Amino acid sequence: MLGLVETRSVSPVFVGRTGELATLDDAFTRAAAGEPQALLLGGEAGVGKTRLVEEFVMTAGRREAVVALGGCVEIGADGLPFAPFSSALRALREALPAEFAAAASGQEEELARLLPELGDAGAGRHDEQGMARLFELTVRLLERVAAAHPVVLVLEDLHWADASTRHLLAYLFRTLRTGRLLVLASYRSDDIHRRHPLRPLLAELDRLRTVRRIELARFTREEVGRQIAGILAAEPAPAQVDEIFERSDGNAFFVEELAVASRQGGCPGLTDSLRDLLLVRVEALPESAQRVVRVVAEGGSTVEYRLIAAVAQLSEDDLIEALRSAVGANILSVTAAGDGYRFRHSLVREAVADDLLPGERSRLNRRYAEALETDPALVAPDARVMRLASYWYHAHDAAKALPAVLDASVVARRRHAYTEQLGLLERAMELWDSAPQEVRGALRPVDCTEVYPPPPPGGRDPVTAPLRYLDLMAEAAVAGRFGGERERALKITKRALRLLEDEPDPLRAAWFWVQRSRLVQAQARGDGWRELATAQELIRGLPPSEVHAEVLALAANWSMLHRPGPEAITSAEQAVEYARMVGARDIELNARLTLSGLRVDAGDPETGLTQMRQVLTDTLAEGVHHVAGRAYVNLPSEMQTVGRDREAVPLLREGITFARKHGLLDSEAWAWGNLSDALYSLGQWPDAAAAAAHATQVGHSAKPRGAGALKLAHIALGRGDLAEAGRQLAAARAHYGTHDPMPQQSLPLARIAIGVAAAEGRVTDARAELLQVLETGFLPGTHRYAWPLLLAAATAEADARTLPAAEPGRAEVLDRLTAAARTLTTGVPLWQAYDHWTRAELRRAQGRDTSGTWSPVVAAFECLDRPYDLARTRHRLAEALLAEGGDDQRDRAVELLRLAAAVAAHLEARPLADAVTRLAQRARLTLTRDPGRPLAPADPVAALGLTNRESEVLRLVAAGRTNRQIAEELFISPKTASVHVSNILGKLGVSGRGEAAAMAHRLELFTAGTLTATPAG
Repeated sequence: MLGLVETRSVSPVFVGRTGELATLDDAFTRAAAGEPQALLLGGEAGVGKTRLVEEFVMTAGRREAVVALGGCVEIGADGLPFAPFSSALRALREALPAEFAAAASGQEEELARLLPELGDAGAGRHDEQGMARLFELTVRLLERVAAAHPVVLVLEDLHWADASTRHLLAYLFRTLRTGRLLVLASYRSDDIHRRHPLRPLLAELDRLRTVRRIELARFTREEVGRQIAGILAAEPAPAQVDEIFERSDGNAFFVEELAVASRQGGCPGLTDSLRDLLLVRVEALPESAQRVVRVVAEGGSTVEYRLIAAVAQLSEDDLIEALRSAVGANILSVTAAGDGYRFRHSLVREAVADDLLPGERSRLNRRYAEALETDPALVAPDARVMRLASYWYHAHDAAKALPAVLDASVVARRRHAYTEQLGLLERAMELWDSAPQEVRGALRPVDCTEVYPPPPPGGRDPVTAPLRYLDLMAEAAVAGRFGGERERALKITKRALRLLEDEPDPLRAAWFWVQRSRLVQAQARGDGWRELATAQELIRGLPPSEVHAEVLALAANWSMLHRPGPEAITSAEQAVEYARMVGARDIELNARLTLSGLRVDAGDPETGLTQMRQVLTDTLAEGVHHVAGRAYVNLPSEMQTVGRDREAVPLLREGITFARKHGLLDSEAWAWGNLSDALYSLGQWPDAAAAAAHATQVGHSAKPRGAGALKLAHIALGRGDLAEAGRQLAAARAHYGTHDPMPQQSLPLARIAIGVAAAEGRVTDARAELLQVLETGFLPGTHRYAWPLLLAAATAEADARTLPAAEPGRAEVLDRLTAAARTLTTGVPLWQAYDHWTRAELRRAQGRDTSGTWSPVVAAFECLDRPYDLARTRHRLAEALLAEGGDDQRDRAVELLRLAAAVAAHLEARPLADAVTRLAQRARLTLTRDPGRPLAPADPVAALGLTNRESEVLRLVAAGRTNRQIAEELFISPKTASVHVSNILGKLGVSGRGEAAAMAHRLELFTAGTLTATPAG
């Protein structure tokens, strides 16, 4: 240990900051109660941020909080990505080892990217969601650790944060939902110039209502006087306070420096230069101590003692004496672990570093690099590669720097720090021409790169062939795409393709065009087809290869989403064939999934669904998680296409669990959106709304969030909340954008837009939406989205039949609707029912519908599991029956309206409920059941989507029967009765028999005479 500090500059008295400390204490109280808190602490350099944090941390510690501290390194991108989070997680693991191990259980391999102590991170899969997967697991880890203990996570000096750290912090602040966790991040506000990379993050976080921002002001004169008194241990003279306050302008750190200088008699002669002020005490040190201080200034944020010794090249006694002087002068301080040194304040480090001569800086970096190469154990293993790359680069030695930088880029990739990987690869490209040929010739693609697929037989061997500049460009382009730096990636692909014009390589050129296709779509510059088509032309006639298979698979998938049809099926079949030939299993599984989905849409649902189930089975068995995640989305979606929504629901829930476990955020979001669709069809609207809300929150990309917003708009429209429907429709359009239109997005958008416009009486706008769609026409396989749109348009025309303003152009619109309906497939019962319904609405629009028109529609939907659709068609049949007149028709209409009203009440579908009520009032019907009146032949329970047998079982449940009594009365086994009860609970969306019985009574589904309870016996 070193001796006591010789000159005290830090005041032992905590001055001011009562309001800021109260804000932090209040946030901690909320966090300790289970409401996670996120705070930003900003202030200029030296204003006292660290001192405030230290005071708060001590207070939190006394309240039994676990404090985890992490600081950003001053050398920015040259440091280890995620360094502050790694430090904080390490501290958390040391403080709560059992809780940490339990929270990380099962995810150690992925979390090891941030905390190598957890094990080998492995190669893993790298894609656009790789970083998001890591972020999601990290946030959930923190929430779980903080479930039982208050945890304070402090991240200091965000102005030096690497891009990956900034992205992770933004994700943490956006998605933190549970746990007794407080996150406090500090930054130097005077460094945040207009183009500083932290500036957009601060703007984004300011928009989050969950984030509180504290700006630390300078001290007042009175506070400066109290600070000086604490430093000098004596009351200062008023003139001295005035002078120091004027010189420091209330900056706490400068007050300290000026107070110490004043005590030593140096204040009057100080220059106005802040840098000179900071260097005054450095220059007062012995020469050996100044030398050591300069060594530490160039070494990084924190420098290990053994590394300082190796670079300073002093005897151990001289080194310790020099360090004692620097620590005693409050220039350096010992690290918390006691194994190294850092500057007490970064402003001093910056002043010392800026005072170094260029040659001096290069020499120091070379010494650091040589010391590390000689003894790698001088620094922690996880930091060695990054620091070695930084030292050699700043030593301006291209021969040494190029391989070191490439090694560092591999480390960054393994940590999913793609932005840092991109920066290092750009640095390698900068060094390429300066490095000697023998150095470049010794580098191998297999050691440095992994994104470009293996060559076909007879091509260059990545194990023996030298690394090429194009290899670096390929790796950099993908790193930019994965890290969100798409503009930089686009520029790299453009340069690469120009190089390939001089050195033709069709296969590699096709690969770069594929990257451009993905980047163009991601940047909302287009739909990516031009680039894909170029790639297809380049590979035409070439021998089979992985690139060939990937191009075909991507083209097939693009066609499935944009232009489904025979050509898409052909591309998918070729992709499967080529992938099998070259052993590209992932591409084969993806192409098989695309092909089977196209077959469902082409009218062969049984074959297609069977093949999709096989792909899901294969991907799960082989651990191909990203394709399995896609299968968990596409298979239930195709089930919904053919009306098997109830069958899709458990599969979607299973897929959501799978996607969450493996960090497949977009797959999870798409699954939530599809689940919302299925639950809407099944009449479980509250659950459908919750699922749609999840889709808008968890997605990594914009489009699944757009799908969630569209589901919310659909539900709001059904409930009559037109303002909310309009807001969610606008949100969906914003998420989808206009650059990459797909039928599965554009047609539902148009359908909701037509519904909202019609409900608001804007018939012209509704027609404009329809005509825009009809101009394009319906592509093969889009009937799932086309039928509901045509129905919405036909219903809008029928509802507006009596409006004079709707008369002009009506005949043409109806003709075009009729013609469009003829083009759509009706291959399964669901679309047959929609066909009947659409044609019935068209007849209603002409005033020619009868009960004979609507009876087949009702009959079609009675066979389906779609209670809301059934209720709407029953309302129309009742309307037709009442128009025809007659007592029998009135009796039947009453029962139909009663059934429709029950569903409308259950779903809170106000427009349908109001329509039923108005019709009943016009016809002078009473929908409240007369207990003495027998039921009409139609069973009201069917309105809730129940079968006849389930209706009988629900009646007995409502009468209080047990499963055994139900079985005896219906001549079935108790087990079968139990299955029926479970199905009923699921369809009604209730959790128990009591709730089911209560609903039956509330909706008056059965007459009193049928609900006589039998005593249990």
